[in-house]
Amino acid sequence: MKIIATPLWRLQLASQPGVATRLPDFIALMKPRVMMLAVFTALVGWASAPHQFEPLRAIVALFAIAAGAGGAGVLNMWYDADIDAIMTRTAMRPIPRGRVSAVEALAFGVTLAIGAVLLLALVANLAAAALLGGAILFYAVVYTAWLKRSTHQNIVIGGAAGALPPVIGWAAATGDVGIEPLTLFLIIFLWTPPHFWALALNRTDEYARAGVPMLPVVSGSAATKRQILTYSVLLAAASALPWVIGFAGVVYGAAAAICGAIFVGLALQLSRSGEADRRAAHRLFLFSITYLFVLFAAFLVNHAGGRWSALFGPESARAAAGVIPVGLPPPAIQPDHGSIGGGTSEA
Repeated sequence: MKIIATPLWRLQLASQPGVATRLPDFIALMKPRVMMLAVFTALVGWASAPHQFEPLRAIVALFAIAAGAGGAGVLNMWYDADIDAIMTRTAMRPIPRGRVSAVEALAFGVTLAIGAVLLLALVANLAAAALLGGAILFYAVVYTAWLKRSTHQNIVIGGAAGALPPVIGWAAATGDVGIEPLTLFLIIFLWTPPHFWALALNRTDEYARAGVPMLPVVSGSAATKRQILTYSVLLAAASALPWVIGFAGVVYGAAAAICGAIFVGLALQLSRSGEADRRAAHRLFLFSITYLFVLFAAFLVNHAGGRWSALFGPESARAAAGVIPVGLPPPAIQPDHGSIGGGTSEA
């Protein structure tokens, strides 16, 4: 009697329910909330860039960015399945629950990532595709596979990947990278540490049990609260930059000032809270989500308003001196926007 050995991964696949019945699980692997944030901030970068608006091209480009963000999320969950199974917050994710096998998740993530980069190169340009590919690799390899388990600065350095979507959106529209989207990159980059550390403060035991060296695990609660306050002040200052350089108008400027003051106030309240007070960290975490949405929504409103936005804010003074404000449609010959790599904006 001949015995045929079947590889374990084939047995796992055979035991899984149909893909259609597990569609919610595959969607969950893509981290939909993170993916939506990436798409929203990329939309802001696209809408604020000096270019001729093409609705179909914009929709397909944003779809590609969404797929890229989703692919990065899948690869993150695939690699972190062992950690996710230990932590209460993540134990119900599809891979730890056995709803999706590791092989399926890896194939799904790689397919999404490669397909997204190729689609963005086809519908937009190579610069945007290269940025998207770089962001995916940075998140999946540099952050997930290296930094997350090796240093308490994991969130600080790894946050660069999540801060790139507005730059990718701008590059998809223009073919280059200017100083304007880099201010949006800086805002998200500085927002990431206080956002995640506020969450980690109430999950310190879970991170310690999983062996993840988050800042509260390594340095303690008091040091983490001081770092949160420092980054919150830097974030409030950086959030004013788009208005200061004339990249945004009065609606954005007011939103940045008010939300920045609230953010710093909550961080200060957290720094003065006791060890047993979990509410202060939770309040800051919840507001940080609202903060980023309100800030970028205000920015989008300013640029959607076009000429109306340009009438208020510091660019109006330069308009009187004969300088074309950012909010107005570009002329036939578009001036250089301080692009990186020597490219110029599309008309």
